[in-house]
Amino acid sequence: MLVDGKWVENWQPVQNKDAKGGFVRQTSSFRSWVTPDGRPGPTGHGGFTAEKGRYHLYVALICPWASRTLIARRLKGLQQSVSVSVVEPCLTDQGWRFGTYPGADQDTLNGATWMHELYTRADPHFTGRATVPVLWDKQTQTIVNNESADIVRMFNSGFGALASAEYDLYPEALRAQIDALNEPLYQRLNNGVYRAGFATTQDAYEEAFRDVFGMLDTLEARLAKHDGWLVGDVLTETDIRLFVTLVRFDAAYHGLFKCNRQRIADYPALSRHLERMLAVPGVAETVNLDHIKKGYYSIKALNPTTIVPLGPDLAWANRLGHRAGSAPAIGQ
Repeated sequence: MLVDGKWVENWQPVQNKDAKGGFVRQTSSFRSWVTPDGRPGPTGHGGFTAEKGRYHLYVALICPWASRTLIARRLKGLQQSVSVSVVEPCLTDQGWRFGTYPGADQDTLNGATWMHELYTRADPHFTGRATVPVLWDKQTQTIVNNESADIVRMFNSGFGALASAEYDLYPEALRAQIDALNEPLYQRLNNGVYRAGFATTQDAYEEAFRDVFGMLDTLEARLAKHDGWLVGDVLTETDIRLFVTLVRFDAAYHGLFKCNRQRIADYPALSRHLERMLAVPGVAETVNLDHIKKGYYSIKALNPTTIVPLGPDLAWANRLGHRAGSAPAIGQ
């Protein structure tokens, strides 16, 4: 991590631990918003007006949080308004790196080699971890926001007429239901798999394991009763939150993170939801199984040999608009 703008040690996956030895995720530190008129959003400072071509999104294709923002960008039709750079999938001793790995990019915008260089450009005295996604303002040369939940909602409503109205990912009439489901979905599943994978005690692992499969069982029952989207009859941000975990589960979390009671392939309703999301135009292009597997299995604390398994054989992989091991056209 960075301490007062200086990289202090080799990258480690466990950011912090609670009293039980459980994994604790760092809170995002840049929380300003892009708005149609440049006024402040729910958090942070104002001055970030929605303008075509002004903003740039930095992502990792292995990262579910970053992939949420890629999906929202695509569904809201912001490809021409918000440019994108993809870091390499393998986590290095200095964290995320730009480079020439297939499907990754050089940072032609700012000339950075490491993601942490962008954090110190935004704040020379920054202390914390250099995470993705990052929404960058080309005009003021700073980070607007590095919280995926904020960025998704920004793409949904903060870009005004620049965004497509085809999807409303956070419709006003459904917001209470969305918020009510988002919380346990995050705690028990989205972050639950990380709590299981990076637990440092047996008790912490078992608690996270039970949360993960308890939530999967709940969602399976919910979708079995109403075979459609999670909230109402429309695709919302909650479906995106579920999808980014489902699409990584059998390839990475089941084995590497020890979430091995069942596969997503063993859940009929959840499998249909995954397929339904992949059928939405633009969603499949945000999924790169090569980056997902290469990235997760590069975590030496969990896989010292960094050997990447050849399996599993995923029935839905042929849904991808590109070969499972090749690079999708993220920037388009």
